[in-house]
Amino acid sequence: EPYPYYVATMASLGARAVTAVSGAARSLGKALDSMGASMEVAKYTEQLVPSTRIVAVDGVAPTISETAAFIAPSANVVGNVTLGPNSSVWYGATLRGDVNSITVGTNSSIGDRAIVHVAKIQGDHPTAIGDNVTVGPGATVHAATIQDGVRIGPMAQIMDGATVGPNSIISPGAVITPGTSIPSGELWSGNPAKSVRKLTPEEIAEITDEAISLAGLATLHADENAKDYKQLAKDEDDYEDKMQRDPDYWQKDTPDEEDVLGQGAPGRIFNTPLTNPEEGLKVKAAKKKPAEE
Repeated sequence: EPYPYYVATMASLGARAVTAVSGAARSLGKALDSMGASMEVAKYTEQLVPSTRIVAVDGVAPTISETAAFIAPSANVVGNVTLGPNSSVWYGATLRGDVNSITVGTNSSIGDRAIVHVAKIQGDHPTAIGDNVTVGPGATVHAATIQDGVRIGPMAQIMDGATVGPNSIISPGAVITPGTSIPSGELWSGNPAKSVRKLTPEEIAEITDEAISLAGLATLHADENAKDYKQLAKDEDDYEDKMQRDPDYWQKDTPDEEDVLGQGAPGRIFNTPLTNPEEGLKVKAAKKKPAEE
């Protein structure tokens, strides 16, 4: 029966041919790479791009509070920037303190793709953002002062030298022109922005409530981003198991928080006649006493 032998022989020859060709291809690739490198006028070496989440400028690195809520992996905090407790910088946002300083207070959030910058050439203007400030997605704060309890709507622009008073709201898309001073407790809107009306006490209270709520949400995102790939895979498996497992069927065991070395909780398993003979002797002694009496 020569047919099986013939097939095996052809498969072996094919494997040898593939191995030989792949080796020749690797050798050719190395030769071409070496020839290209020798022809370069200016040598170029590819490098991995380092993380740009926190970057120093001229030896000045950002100062991040130990209790800052969250800095997204895709955010950029550059240079002379101070980020206060429970504050957050969301996905794609940039704080660039390269020619002046940026300070962000407590419970404040810089929304997705927002830009916070400073000025030095045309006026010496740092950027100061107070406590309980919410900078909406895509908004721009450029060399301005934002006092406590302010909500800046999405895509709004606060320009050089402007000051936004406390307990104020800037509408989405509004443009606060350079040097504008906004009194406390007002709603501003338009391009160029103008005062619309006074805020109600309920609206002012909502500004702080939103800031505190975002700080809590930032903590959740920080926990999720801190997980490694093993934990993410486990979370995915647990989720699929929960979706597919019938509630009336046997459920996966929940670890006992008081467990020690996999032996159970002290007082519930350790102190039994099986694991602690002295306990058994105490039980026997207690039974003998009524009989003797």
